[in-house]
Amino acid sequence: MTKEKNLILNAIQIDQRIVRMAYEIYENNLDEKHLIMAGVSDNGFVFASMMSKELEKISPLKTSVVRVDINKEAPFMEEVHIDNLEEKQLTKKSIVLFDDVLNSGKTAAFALKAFLNTNIKKIEVCVMVNRSHKSFPIYPKYKGYELATSINEHVEVVLKGNDKGVYLF
Repeated sequence: MTKEKNLILNAIQIDQRIVRMAYEIYENNLDEKHLIMAGVSDNGFVFASMMSKELEKISPLKTSVVRVDINKEAPFMEEVHIDNLEEKQLTKKSIVLFDDVLNSGKTAAFALKAFLNTNIKKIEVCVMVNRSHKSFPIYPKYKGYELATSINEHVEVVLKGNDKGVYLF
């Protein structure tokens, strides 16, 4: 028996939240000229790319979008890798880490490892859905939607195509 998917946010609502969060990010980074938008693969990278485009529409901020590759099932088994970025490019930069859903905070905590050996200015976390089942001390500064769920429920974020939306099942 398959569970029925319930639509939580439709495509228009996702786009509205991206615009709102872009303004929040801009307001909190007014002194910055350049932000690193680090998206946890795969959906976090798509989310970071969407946010980068929106930020560049509404502000003078320049952004660089990078992919953070992490083994989500066993993050301690492999190194976290940042694509298309050298360590020196992070020096004294502000970083926004993007993921689609924040559940326990484990993925985000391990993704942060990739940035901790560099003299960065600050790191903020942005998620489309915050589920609040924290096992790790990761709390998003920017969130599209706060969703109280049971641990047995699943949240799926689709950011591309005809099925764009946030689903609970």
